[in-house]
Amino acid sequence: MYKLNVNLNNNKYNIKIDFNLLSNINNLSPLKKNDVVVVITNNILYKIHLNFLKKILIKFDLIINEIIIQDGENNKSLTILNDIFTNLLHYEYDRNIILISFGGGVIGDISGFVASIYKRGVRIIHIPTTLLSQVDSSIGGKNGINHPLGKNMIGTFYQPNAVFIDTFFLKTLPKKEFISGLSEIIKYGIILDKLFFNWLEYNIDFLLNLDFRKINYCIYKCCKIKLSIVNKDEKETKNIRSLLNLGHTYGHAIESFLGYGNWSHGEAVSAGIMMSVYTSLITKNININDAIRIKNILNKAGLPIKGPLNMNYEDYIFYMKKDKKNDNNSINIIIPISIGKSKILKNISHDIIKSSIYKCNNEEF
Repeated sequence: MYKLNVNLNNNKYNIKIDFNLLSNINNLSPLKKNDVVVVITNNILYKIHLNFLKKILIKFDLIINEIIIQDGENNKSLTILNDIFTNLLHYEYDRNIILISFGGGVIGDISGFVASIYKRGVRIIHIPTTLLSQVDSSIGGKNGINHPLGKNMIGTFYQPNAVFIDTFFLKTLPKKEFISGLSEIIKYGIILDKLFFNWLEYNIDFLLNLDFRKINYCIYKCCKIKLSIVNKDEKETKNIRSLLNLGHTYGHAIESFLGYGNWSHGEAVSAGIMMSVYTSLITKNININDAIRIKNILNKAGLPIKGPLNMNYEDYIFYMKKDKKNDNNSINIIIPISIGKSKILKNISHDIIKSSIYKCNNEEF
């Protein structure tokens, strides 16, 4: 088992990573006898895995209830948020409850948001079940919901009380969703860790073939990289945590334009990474050899390296103007400057953005 100790100001908790982690109840601290637990999950996991989880939790003599929402990015909404609050208030849960988010990024984001504001804050434990949520969204305390005018525009920073990453759940994850998670994994190597990027180039096939020894190490490495950034800039006020958004400015525009869920988050981020690579090439920040390596590993992972055909430059600009990294009405984009190094490029002209999108979708290197 891999274990990471998180120590953020007044927030101390553990991240535990292993295959069949949940099968050993000794791993599930800080849960204790007679805790009142509300599991928030989606309709798909409810059918496949919820009974398994409840059998484990019953061993603690916990008082358990569940809230089931529909699967899909479009359910990160104010409507679903209100439905969850209505449920919690109906059962008169007090501030001593523990929420358990059991699912992917959608469940984690909305559950964390609920925990942060229900009765001004209750405890939450994340049990992420998708590769993307295991390496990214369950780590770092970002929570939120979407709005028709932008992704994750309403939310909070709120740390959990524990994160339990059981890679067993990846066995039932659709291949498309597993591949989606690889984009965030590759992102970590690009922005901060050349040696990890090299490791990914050599091991990507092992990951795709569900070698769980490699997968467990990979998730541990990603969590460690993300925490190293979050420790320096928990609430994204120093332009350090922003580096984690490589590919997201273009990618969030794709998701918002197409409608949440038509492209997965990982697919949109992958295309966004390539557009950011072209931005870096145009501004003479990255060399062509590193750009080719980035393109090749995304391609080898089965991820898109071009944006949607039905989206034009004006569509991108409309949503990119709403990006949270912007300031003073200027568009700021994270770009790679070499394998393992990145920076935020501020006040990028619309001409450079237009050229980056065009070259990404129409040219080869």
